Amino acid sequence: MAETKPWPAVSLAEAHALMTAPGTQFEMEEVLIRGVPTRVWKNAPGTLRDIFLAGRAHGDKTFLVYEGDRATFDSFSRAALAVAHALLAEGVRKGDRVAVAMRNLPEWPAAFFGAALTGAIVTPLNAWGQGAELEYALNDSGAKVAFVDAERLERLRGHLVNCKALARVFVTRDARAHDDARVRRFEDITGAVNDWGRLPDRPLPEVDIAPDDDATIFYTSGTTGAQKGALGTQRCTGTTLFAGLFSGQRAFVRKGDPVPDPAARKLQRASLVAIPFFHTTGCQSTLAGALYNGNKLVTMHHWDVEQAMELIEREQITVCGGVPTIAWQILEHPDRERYDLSTIESVSYGGAPASAELVRRIKQVFPNASPGSGWGMTETSATFT
Repeated sequence: MAETKPWPAVSLAEAHALMTAPGTQFEMEEVLIRGVPTRVWKNAPGTLRDIFLAGRAHGDKTFLVYEGDRATFDSFSRAALAVAHALLAEGVRKGDRVAVAMRNLPEWPAAFFGAALTGAIVTPLNAWGQGAELEYALNDSGAKVAFVDAERLERLRGHLVNCKALARVFVTRDARAHDDARVRRFEDITGAVNDWGRLPDRPLPEVDIAPDDDATIFYTSGTTGAQKGALGTQRCTGTTLFAGLFSGQRAFVRKGDPVPDPAARKLQRASLVAIPFFHTTGCQSTLAGALYNGNKLVTMHHWDVEQAMELIEREQITVCGGVPTIAWQILEHPDRERYDLSTIESVSYGGAPASAELVRRIKQVFPNASPGSGWGMTETSATFT
């Protein structure tokens, strides 16, 4: 019988001391943020633009997959820059609010990061919201421009007239003519997703963006009454991103194992995304983390467990999860063994309580996979611990 290593190999305090020592990736420093001395990751990307530039460096690796659409990091970058310059032409300036309300389409990240590159405060809206709810958020945030898909535009029919600050609406995947002169096709800016690689490589907008500038508004139900916009700075997303990296690597340090070298991976890390991008976890943990780290994101029109297993096999998915129910659906599906799910390395979940039995079943079905649970809030810019 193989000898079981004692756990933990080092205490939590020892792991933190080792990992945050001077000269390490996770070295910390103290900075003054709006008059408050604050510990921060010294090497974390300070702005959304920094995250974009890190992603751009991944070049021809696949970044976004949705049905028949595929975008590389390079083609996505060209689309985001096209969006940024279109927004500048529309008069968008630093601090203006730009809303995004659509499914998890490839156009969503292009709109989000395109707006971020202008210094705008990007405002993702709940794509499950009805017309009155979307109208409320557009007016509450003071959005100057909105990016929507055909479904969200249909829900806003009869409501756009009440959005006086909204100067332009870009709609994707909608060939209809519209009476409202403010509505313009997203594809007029970027073309179809599979053609993004043919877009010119435009320069970055010349905008002064600092880590403590306001960057995002994510809406949260909060406690009672209308939804509330939680304002986040540029630094928030990079902090969330590094907190996720730190937690993952700390697990190896605590076990006394060497931390895997990302450059030595034979298989690109790939996530099947079941969390909407408009949610802080879907955007700031999943999307921003994948862009920074060079991971592939595979999205679906809506969650379907059979299609999910087909995608895991076809796209060699290494990370899947969402709420615990999604993990259970895969684990208990009667046709699960028809699919090759052997590439799964991690099954992560949050948003609802999960039993110890779920951990046991994950280890039983995916012996090489690590179960993981995270906790966070909209107000903490996604996963906090």
